[in-house]
Amino acid sequence: MKHINAQIDGGLGTITLNRPPVNVLNIEMMNEINEILKDWIGNKDLKVALFNANGKCFSAGVDVGEHMGDLVLKMIESFHGMFRLMDRLGAVTISSVYGSCLGGGCELAIFCDLVIADDTAKFGQPEIQVGVMPPIAAQIMPRIIGRKAAMDLILSGRIISAEEARQMGLVNKVVAQGELESATTEFLKPYLKLSAEVLRKTKKAIMAGLMDDFEPSLKIIEDIYLNELMKTEDAHEGLKAFLEKRKPEWKNC
Repeated sequence: MKHINAQIDGGLGTITLNRPPVNVLNIEMMNEINEILKDWIGNKDLKVALFNANGKCFSAGVDVGEHMGDLVLKMIESFHGMFRLMDRLGAVTISSVYGSCLGGGCELAIFCDLVIADDTAKFGQPEIQVGVMPPIAAQIMPRIIGRKAAMDLILSGRIISAEEARQMGLVNKVVAQGELESATTEFLKPYLKLSAEVLRKTKKAIMAGLMDDFEPSLKIIEDIYLNELMKTEDAHEGLKAFLEKRKPEWKNC
């Protein structure tokens, strides 16, 4: 793999984002993640799938240039493919986060069942500031932290600290800088001692208890993103302004 490292060892599958310096998720990288997830589906011994990263931060988000023109369809297919595969995986998913965790990187982290972060981590969905929206966050954030808090984060695009994210319920545990790797290892241990099959069935029961099917709502959000949002002038202006390093000139249409 060019942009990720992946391995399975003793019931633990690890996908390490490895596209320095800030692990911007491009289509090629997301397709690599999808290949690994497809390969892991049906692995009866897989208990935990861990997402971590090398470099300056967890991930600064999805490549803005790939939101534009004909690439947006391929980008959404690859990006949402990750979450569809994670939804099917069955294993417990955990993200280990430090530094910037923004946009699509934030969505990847918080979609996981459990999140551990160090105190350098910054979470946020700044997409609205460049004229687009975060489809996965729109689907899952209200279910994780409630409507009011989700509206605040998604509509403002503000960035929050790891501790504020923990208080909101986006993060399970925050540790000091320098302790994340060892703390993640300890965080994983209880799950690796359990039956992979019992973990899968229990996770399935929890999701059933929420009475919330991921796929139908995501299809609606995708339609809004591709057939409504991406047909506005302001979506293209915001993305273009970001790439040109200038303030957008909104036309409100």
